[in-house]
Amino acid sequence: MSYEHIAYEATDGVLTITLDRPEQLNAFTGTMLKELIDAFDRADSDDAVRAIIVTGRGRGFCAGADLSGGPDTFNASSRGRTTDIQQNRDGGGQLTLRIFELKKPIIAAINGPAVGVGITMTLAMDVRLASETARMGFVFAKRGIVPEACSSWFLPRIVGISQAMEWVSTGRVFDASEALAGRLVKAVHAPGELLPAANRLAREIADNTAPVSVALCRQLMWRGLVADHPMEAHMADSRGILLMGQSADVREGVASFIEKRKPEFRMSVANDLPDLFPFYKAPEFA
Repeated sequence: MSYEHIAYEATDGVLTITLDRPEQLNAFTGTMLKELIDAFDRADSDDAVRAIIVTGRGRGFCAGADLSGGPDTFNASSRGRTTDIQQNRDGGGQLTLRIFELKKPIIAAINGPAVGVGITMTLAMDVRLASETARMGFVFAKRGIVPEACSSWFLPRIVGISQAMEWVSTGRVFDASEALAGRLVKAVHAPGELLPAANRLAREIADNTAPVSVALCRQLMWRGLVADHPMEAHMADSRGILLMGQSADVREGVASFIEKRKPEFRMSVANDLPDLFPFYKAPEFA
């Protein structure tokens, strides 16, 4: 697929995906949704990609949904779309569910305004870094609509229910320092330092860890959030220790430690990833 609304650049194991509609502050479109999902599929199948950074072109990260359709922007009937709930799924949710299933760690570098889906899309990402110029807002109540992109699931788990409800019920836009205090972002950087900081973190992952191990760690952490009992985590952990314990990567990891050298991990995420969750089945859309 050729991309119109994003840019895809992979260098030395780090993939940078840039939302690329700078004149519209990278407002979210159906085209952008399709391209992002394609980019994540492509990254998952490419063993050369070890970590992903998502950022925005120009002065914005993502200004939210493209409202050029006017008052009927969200009205499926008036825009000739199906009203069958089985088929009319929220695009932001399709995106965050795809990010949830990613096999590669993903970092949001929020370089400017991020409101609506512009901020909710980042909630399924592993780490959020922000520029001092970033502004964020869960503005749905100010538009008469409801939160999307599975954010009612992600946001309270990240910042707690009280902070989530304050931001969502007021719909106000807040600055990066408040996002940091509320634990929405990990760190705030000067504008010129944001991407270097994101790249340093991505490089630390790419240069020092086993890709299959990182993919499994990501699955264990995220799927652990939906487990009903820690026994489910124990089952998955035990399966991981059993299957990976006899792998070439573990032998290399231990040998390199003993020999005081940098490890050379050979296992492939695309081809060698074991299934730690044979008992797991995602709910169907109803």
